[in-house]
Amino acid sequence: MVRSLGWNPITRFFAAMIIVLVVALTAFTSAQNNRKILIAHRGASGYAPEHTVESYKLAIEQGADYVEQDLQITKDGVLVCLHDLTLERTTNVKEIFPDRFKTDVSEDQPQGSRSSKHWYVSDFTLAEIKQLDAGSWFNEKFRGSKIPTFQEAIDLVRGKAGLYPETKAPEVYGKRGFNMEKLVLDALKKNKLDKPGADRKTPIIIQSFSSESLRKMRLEMKTKLPLVFLINSDPQNKWFSTEGMKSIKAFADGIGPGKGLIERNPEIVKLAHDAGLTVTPYTFRIGSQGKYKDVREEMSQFLYTYGVDALFTDNPDQFPRK
Repeated sequence: MVRSLGWNPITRFFAAMIIVLVVALTAFTSAQNNRKILIAHRGASGYAPEHTVESYKLAIEQGADYVEQDLQITKDGVLVCLHDLTLERTTNVKEIFPDRFKTDVSEDQPQGSRSSKHWYVSDFTLAEIKQLDAGSWFNEKFRGSKIPTFQEAIDLVRGKAGLYPETKAPEVYGKRGFNMEKLVLDALKKNKLDKPGADRKTPIIIQSFSSESLRKMRLEMKTKLPLVFLINSDPQNKWFSTEGMKSIKAFADGIGPGKGLIERNPEIVKLAHDAGLTVTPYTFRIGSQGKYKDVREEMSQFLYTYGVDALFTDNPDQFPRK
């Protein structure tokens, strides 16, 4: 075709070079678009206490694309990074505030027959929570680690990786007078991170197990940030069907199923992709890889055989990039 235009050899050479560059750029763009994404689950929580500065820093050092923050709310309305609604599993709250617990009765037992003591985050101010040791439960060398605020997490991660906050138990906090979705979006707006692409070095994805929380942010609060719907089970096949995926697409941009759901039904990935949804399973960690020889092999199976787009792992250094 080039020769038929009557171009001289020099013109043909430059035309050929342009074609080569266009093809190369197209291939590069395609590869970038298909790049698998690594989310550090609670930071590098396989090696450092979850949701601490140490865990977040290590996740970044180990190449995380995103660092996850589970969010809770203090008594004085501050977002903090913690997985549980309560403080006793990962802090020394029992020692510092021994009498500040609430007694909950187990719902599956006769009333009054079994109770447990819980120290709820929302019963403590930020100043009180900052008195707690959030590291020594994991390993004595982390004694003195603190629970970070969401703002502290933003300041630490920004410019080095993306942020992947979760609205944790938003209905519970709603009953206690808090609007978790507003707090999260306001915090992002304050940091000028509330719009897609606002900071290329710090992309934002928000996740939740609550479809209502995601609907609120997308349909009422009109956020355009990517939203991911976490799914731990689907006994009624409400979500894992063509129609179910279409309904998710109305309020989210991706799904985050438990990895076992995909293992049992890899068709989930195709259903989601056909609906225009990304797929990000959880959680991959050393010691829970089942039939696979190691967690790296397990992650490879999900990324490159099942074709998921991203995954959550406690062990960012084991992520298999191609």
